[in-house]
Amino acid sequence: MPSGKKTRQQRRAEARRKPPAVRSKDGAPAPRFSTRTLVIGGAVLAVAIGLGVGLPLALSRSGGSASPPGHLGPAFKGGKASPPNGKTGFEGIPLESGPEIAPAGGPSPGGSVDGIACAPSEQLLFHIHARLTIFVNGKSRAVPAGVGFGSPVVEQTPKGPVVGSGTCVAWLHTHTTDGIIHIESPVQRTFTLGNFFDVWGESLSKTQVGPVTGNVTAIVDGRTWVGDPRTIPLTEHAQIQLEVGTPLVAPVRNTSWAGL
Repeated sequence: MPSGKKTRQQRRAEARRKPPAVRSKDGAPAPRFSTRTLVIGGAVLAVAIGLGVGLPLALSRSGGSASPPGHLGPAFKGGKASPPNGKTGFEGIPLESGPEIAPAGGPSPGGSVDGIACAPSEQLLFHIHARLTIFVNGKSRAVPAGVGFGSPVVEQTPKGPVVGSGTCVAWLHTHTTDGIIHIESPVQRTFTLGNFFDVWGESLSKTQVGPVTGNVTAIVDGRTWVGDPRTIPLTEHAQIQLEVGTPLVAPVRNTSWAGL
C-alpha cells in the first residue's frame, strides 16, 4: 500500500510542471490574474475605446458637430444706413421692403422638423417673438408670410394681408412680411434660427441664406454673431439681421413691438 506521502522525485516532478512564481522588484510575489479577470478587463477596455471612437461618429451621423456654438461678438459698427420703416402691417410692425427672398414653406400636416410639429392649431404654452431682417448686397429682402403653415391661407384686411390659417401650423411661423417669427410651442425650449430655416425648408449657413449664396454676416441686437448663424437663439424680442455680400447695412432696430 502506498504510504500517501510524496517521494522526493514526485515533488521535484510537480515543481518542474508549475510555472515559476512571478515576483516584483522588491522580491514580493506579484498578484496573479485569472483568465476571467483578464477577459472582463479586456471587455471594459474595448468598451472605453469604443466610446471614445464611436461617440464622435454617432454625433457626425446624427448631424452633431464638434465645432463650438456661435456667440455674440463686439457691437456692429459701420455699414450704410438701414432703410426707413415701411408701411405698418397687420401686427403693428413695419413691413419689410423688397421682394421675398424665397417662397413660404412648412411641414405637412402631422409632420415635424427638428422635433417641431405642424399641429392643427397654435400652441401657446410658450409664446414669444423675434424679428428677422435680411439684406442681399445691401438691398432688403422680405421674409414671406406663411412660413410654417401647411397650405397657408392669405386673408386681406384693412392693415394688409395676413396668413391666419392653413392645414396646420408649426411652432415657428410667420403671419405677415414684417419679419416677426412667432415662437408658439407646447413646450418651453430654446429654439434657434436654424430651426426656423429648417421649418421653412430653406438653407442657412455662413455662406448661404435661402437660395442666395455669399459671405453671410449675422447681427443680433446690434452685435456681430461669431460662428454658425444657425445657432442664433430665438429669444424674446431678439432683433436678428442676416446680410449676404456687401455693402453691409446698419442694424434695423424696432422702436416698438406693438404688444407682441
